[in-house]
Amino acid sequence: MPIVPKRPLLFTGLLLIALGLFSPGWAAAQPYPRSVSELVARTKAQIRTIDLAAFKSAFDKGELGLIVDVREPGEYAGGHIPGAINIPRGQIELSIWPHVGFPDNTDMSRKMTLYCGSGARCILATKSLQDLGFGNVTAADMRIDDWRRAGYPLVEE
Repeated sequence: MPIVPKRPLLFTGLLLIALGLFSPGWAAAQPYPRSVSELVARTKAQIRTIDLAAFKSAFDKGELGLIVDVREPGEYAGGHIPGAINIPRGQIELSIWPHVGFPDNTDMSRKMTLYCGSGARCILATKSLQDLGFGNVTAADMRIDDWRRAGYPLVEE
């Protein structure tokens, strides 16, 4: 029986872990612990959400306010809703301020609609903005793939 060196197995394991961490599509397909879905569900109950149909209707009427895509820059570049700006969820609390007039004319009631790939990240980001005192923030409880499949407009960079 041949002896298999341990280093290639270690390298292979590390490579698989790295692919999981740096490949958003692959990582997103993985199930999460129940505690994550419970957190999202609890958070969703505390914020305002709209579904795909309401989002599209408001989009067509220009009633979404500031459209914020909270996905990572690579996801945004792969296709985002026209007019959306990109502020990843992990940066939203620190990076939203120039878009609401800070420091001279901060508008805490600025209408904002957030979306992401599946609805989970924007739900959590909406709650963060609400906790900061923003009073007119809505999360799009939809999948960007459903938007794409419906043939709605996307901008690719």
